[in-house]
Amino acid sequence: MRSPSDDPEPKVARPREYFNTTQWTQVLSAGRSDSTGAREALEELCRTYWYPLYAFARRRGQSPQDAEDSTQGFFARLLKLESLAEVRREKGKFRSFLLASFNHYLADEWDRAQARKRGRDQLIPLDFASAEVRYIREPTDSLTPEKSFECKWAMTLLETVVQGIKREYDGAGKGALFMALRFSIVDEESKVPYAELSKRLNLREPALRVAVHRLRQRYRELLRAEIARTVATEAEVDEEIRHLFGVLSR
Repeated sequence: MRSPSDDPEPKVARPREYFNTTQWTQVLSAGRSDSTGAREALEELCRTYWYPLYAFARRRGQSPQDAEDSTQGFFARLLKLESLAEVRREKGKFRSFLLASFNHYLADEWDRAQARKRGRDQLIPLDFASAEVRYIREPTDSLTPEKSFECKWAMTLLETVVQGIKREYDGAGKGALFMALRFSIVDEESKVPYAELSKRLNLREPALRVAVHRLRQRYRELLRAEIARTVATEAEVDEEIRHLFGVLSR
């Protein structure tokens, strides 16, 4: 008979078909009748991927306050009802659309001035204080603002996926298992021998190896699901994975 410790995988739902239901495809396909749902979907994407835009503005030489104003002002304009028509004409990835649109916004001095005058009730609540601390602590590099944006986008995406897995394991009462095996997400070897690690976790070594395999598999599933939120077609998922990992390997 198997003991409970031999069943290390949390009971989590597997992702269903992504497309036609993800946030970005919902925005792209929205019509006048469902513009509210499209705006909500777009807002959710912006809440996840706002930091790369803030860091982009800082890399362009803006002060912390100006970068905050630019990011919030851009979102305030983007989320207006009339802006969705422009979004729906975009056929590419959300990442590409967002950077191109933000660049256009930064070039528009009038909109930048208006961003400072907008009421806070119109804006997405974002933690700019921690963003600036994060930005200051990041290593100095010679990347262009555009390359820096892509790098931070990739890191934000991976962090979102890992935190999603952690919530699943925590919810299944397997938080300690996740923390012990998180090294395996990026295919690293454990610094602690498996025999010792299995004793710490009260798992047989074969069950431990199965747990590692399942965690890596779940990571790949959620990575694809997260990327699917930001592209228009299934074919673009693999393309985006190759691109983002290529960005991180530079």
